[in-house]
Amino acid sequence: MSTCKDHITFWNGEKMPIVGLGTWLSSKEEIQTAVNAALEAGYRHIDTAYLYSNEDAIGEVLQQWIKSGKVKREELFIVTKLPMIGNRSENVERFLRKSLQNLRLDYIDLYLIHAPIGLTAKHDDDLFPMNADGFVVLDNDTDLVDLWKAMEKQVDAGLAKSIGLSNFNEEQIERIVKTARIKPANLQVELHAEFQQKSLRDFCHKHGITIVAYAPLGSPGRNAFYTSLGMAVPGLPDLIQNPVVVKIAEKYKKSTAQVLLRYLMQLGLAVIPKSVTPARIHANFQVFDFDLTATDMAELGELDQGEKGRTFDLSTTLKGAEKHPENPFRGH
Repeated sequence: MSTCKDHITFWNGEKMPIVGLGTWLSSKEEIQTAVNAALEAGYRHIDTAYLYSNEDAIGEVLQQWIKSGKVKREELFIVTKLPMIGNRSENVERFLRKSLQNLRLDYIDLYLIHAPIGLTAKHDDDLFPMNADGFVVLDNDTDLVDLWKAMEKQVDAGLAKSIGLSNFNEEQIERIVKTARIKPANLQVELHAEFQQKSLRDFCHKHGITIVAYAPLGSPGRNAFYTSLGMAVPGLPDLIQNPVVVKIAEKYKKSTAQVLLRYLMQLGLAVIPKSVTPARIHANFQVFDFDLTATDMAELGELDQGEKGRTFDLSTTLKGAEKHPENPFRGH
């Protein structure tokens, strides 16, 4: 039996299941198959975002499960995010209500600011506004403290139980914590064995902010995704084939993916592996029946590449994003 808890607890007492289904840009059929498979496997934590354009597809499945009595709303933990085109205080409630309508829910368990960079769009479906030269259209007046005040109002209104951040750096989080009436409950960032973010983890622990690791497997499917877009993105880690991970997996008769997830869980992090393959979704949830030893943990800790391990950089997919004054990866 595993000694690892099946949830992490926020400062406000809300409990987030430690393993969630990560979602992304997928077809309606793919996303609905994935969410059904996840709920059947026992997942109750589903991660989405307005930016992924999949909330409506997810909402249909959630409604079916709730209406049929197979699951109660209070058993689910649903996370969604404010898009970068909504990063002004006057936009927050509008985008949250759009997400609630898409998801067919009365409240969100955790609402995150997706990224600290603001973009200027022509309309609410203009998710990645570009100018004629292919550069993203920046809103250089993004005010994160003012934006957070609007996030707090969503908790007051009962539209979100908890609020948090995604892709923020320590300095940006510190600014918000200093002035917050309602503290961030969670930070969602890229985190995996080759990019372990120890300084950021220690910082969040000091402030009582929990962490969700996205790309916890090093995002192996992204190589093919970027290739399909004709983009060259070198250096994405192949953690699934890493000999250290393979050796530990063989010892426990587990997959390398299960070992990588388990490692992060034993560090006290929640994980949201992305998949649309039912067999993989099921396997990613079979991580509660073994414990990694202190030696295993130390060996996996040695895989950390520091900043060289980072694979997500907003400027990779959004040309010109690095020029925004709130670019969280400036200088990295």
